[in-house]
Amino acid sequence: MAAIRFGYGFRPGEASPQNKDQLLGQVKDAALRAPSFPAGGIDGRHQQIVDLQDRLRELRQSGSDDEVRRKRRKAIQKQVQQGFQRDAYARLMQAVLSPNGFYERLATFWTNHFSTSANKSLPMRMIVPLYEAEAIRPNIGGSFRDLLRVATEHPAMLIYLDQAQSQGPESSRGMKQKKGLNENLGRELLELHTLGAGSGYTQADVRAGAMVLTGLTIDREEMDAVFRPGISEPGRHTVLGVSYGGAKRSRKDYLALLDDLAVHPKTAQHISGKLAAHFISDQPPEEMVTAMADVWKGTDGDLTAVYGAMLDHPAAWRDEGAKARQPFDYVVTGLRALNAGSDNGIAGDFMKADQEDDDDVMAPSKDMAGQDNAMGGDGGAMAPDPANEANSKRRKAFQTARGLGLGALRRMGQPTWLPPSPAGFEENFSAWITASQLAERLAWARRASARFGKDEDPREFLRSTLADAARDETIRVVSQAPSKISGLTLVLASPEFNRR
Repeated sequence: MAAIRFGYGFRPGEASPQNKDQLLGQVKDAALRAPSFPAGGIDGRHQQIVDLQDRLRELRQSGSDDEVRRKRRKAIQKQVQQGFQRDAYARLMQAVLSPNGFYERLATFWTNHFSTSANKSLPMRMIVPLYEAEAIRPNIGGSFRDLLRVATEHPAMLIYLDQAQSQGPESSRGMKQKKGLNENLGRELLELHTLGAGSGYTQADVRAGAMVLTGLTIDREEMDAVFRPGISEPGRHTVLGVSYGGAKRSRKDYLALLDDLAVHPKTAQHISGKLAAHFISDQPPEEMVTAMADVWKGTDGDLTAVYGAMLDHPAAWRDEGAKARQPFDYVVTGLRALNAGSDNGIAGDFMKADQEDDDDVMAPSKDMAGQDNAMGGDGGAMAPDPANEANSKRRKAFQTARGLGLGALRRMGQPTWLPPSPAGFEENFSAWITASQLAERLAWARRASARFGKDEDPREFLRSTLADAARDETIRVVSQAPSKISGLTLVLASPEFNRR
């Protein structure tokens, strides 16, 4: 259960966590390691974002005709989109190859809790992967106060929730430019990120919170968070009975608001409940949530201590199979189960080798006259071209890898870094275990088994993948499968594998 409920399942040859301390140790150790995304690393990505902003500014200011500008913008968009796909793919393989399943699950949970979407704008395709790498992952084992600060102040959040557009109505610049308040961040801060819906805050609290947040914006050249007093609403603003600000506003005002919300009892209860719902059950035991919230209050939101309280509760280790695997969870766990071999493993080596979306390789091959070989040129017989055959194999491998990875996540309804709303992806069992969802999973299981499982014995695969979680009926059906591929497919499509 430590591997299945709290991680991404088993990988052949990899030791699974044996106790609570090993699970919590992952949180401390993995946070010190840089993830495999974004491409170029964190510092490199910051420079890439600045370079993109420069290119877009030059494009806007250029005297080129509309057709030339459209072509240049299309080329920029294509380059950024390809980079985003590589980052999303690296995010997937990070989870597949990491031995720290509990940490990876927590990174997924918190990225979804502080949800942003790369669809918001072109620069966000570069910013959102950076957001998870530099704001979320290093802070999920520390205090919630620190995590709330860095998530709220990150350009990804400020752009996604339109905080970059918000100005105090009575601020000097707000009056001059006749721009007003945007309440999005103030609302989601209370409703989603801290207290939770129905926790007793009012619309007046939302508006006052948005007023306190004015001044927090982005530098559009550097694409970094800044505080600008000229757009900050002057005066004092009361949120949940506490007054913030004054005649002269500063960054300290909104940080004080964030810090108070981070240790609020309703925040402790709300987020403890979300954690328990993610890992244990859609309707977690009330006594478990209370125990976690009590530790939150006693430690001022020490997240590792809260995770420990969850793992200490008896409900954490009973009623297996209560949760549905979400698509990302399912694909990662399936690839891990099939990933025998040393280093990256057979699945890892294949998936990592075939993700370079090279225009020359992905385009149809040409003959010397420039005709598509796929169309047969002039219809005559043609001698085989080894270079074209190699490219054809690479195209096929690329398409297979994409279909088993990012394409599968898109078809299953959970594309990486593209949630449907600020609330993130749904958590409930009913959202993910549907007829259409199971049909996609069955097709994925068959395709993945055929690609990576040719040398596997289905009965051994069942034992190594589900251990004692396998039901007698599943053991019987798999043992009677007419072929190896059918047997592996049945394991990956079984109720036990789709639950945790």
